[in-house]
Amino acid sequence: MTGISVSKINIIEPDWRGLSDIFAGTTTRLHGFSEGSFSELNIAMHVGDSELAVSKNRKKLKKDLNLPDHPAWLNQKHGTDIIIEPDKLNYPEGDASISFEPGKVCTVMTADCLPVLATNKSQNVVAAIHAGWRGLAEGVIEKTLLSMKCNPEDIIVWLGPAISQEAFEVGDEVREIFIDSDTDAKNCFKMNEYNRWQADIYGLAKIRLKNTGVSLIYGGEYCTFYDDELFFSYRRENICGRMASMIYIK
Repeated sequence: MTGISVSKINIIEPDWRGLSDIFAGTTTRLHGFSEGSFSELNIAMHVGDSELAVSKNRKKLKKDLNLPDHPAWLNQKHGTDIIIEPDKLNYPEGDASISFEPGKVCTVMTADCLPVLATNKSQNVVAAIHAGWRGLAEGVIEKTLLSMKCNPEDIIVWLGPAISQEAFEVGDEVREIFIDSDTDAKNCFKMNEYNRWQADIYGLAKIRLKNTGVSLIYGGEYCTFYDDELFFSYRRENICGRMASMIYIK
């Protein structure tokens, strides 16, 4: 296989402080074995990439990041199902996972959708959430935080790399779904020159988080669509790889 990179995998880590017992971060597309539209570090088996390349990427991910175990991958459906203590071997259907056990690597895959990683001040629970606009509108964040079984004011959240408002065009129906749930959501939509809406997925997530009582919110500064050197983007490329967002208790 040509184009093989031997450089060590780098991740984007949350900008939170003082959480020494928590590992969290999101991969980029750099330093893997996949080629073409999936170049280089695609970790998704379902997108049409070589299974051999993805397997090598996943093994490299575990080795380079010194993970305590293989990531607990989910079969994501853009819904609100939550898996408690996910099994790394079963690939259960769900869009969020929660663990109260050290060493269990909760993981979601994204390529424009919003990855949300959460823990608490006591550092004894972690969650990984896949929040596309459908899951976000249906309450995947609220449902997951409730299942973490801790006070909202103790929850700490990082919004990982996702599509920015400048690149995320949606129709009236999407805007109406969010505004029907919370009128403040209207501030997260700007009309463009084509009479469609530019949606701020980070802003929509922050509204949901604050409504649940969460105030310790970090991240939200990247754009997967425009930063093609670092990120895969489904809206930009349609056929592309996925990044992994992971969190575990050390």
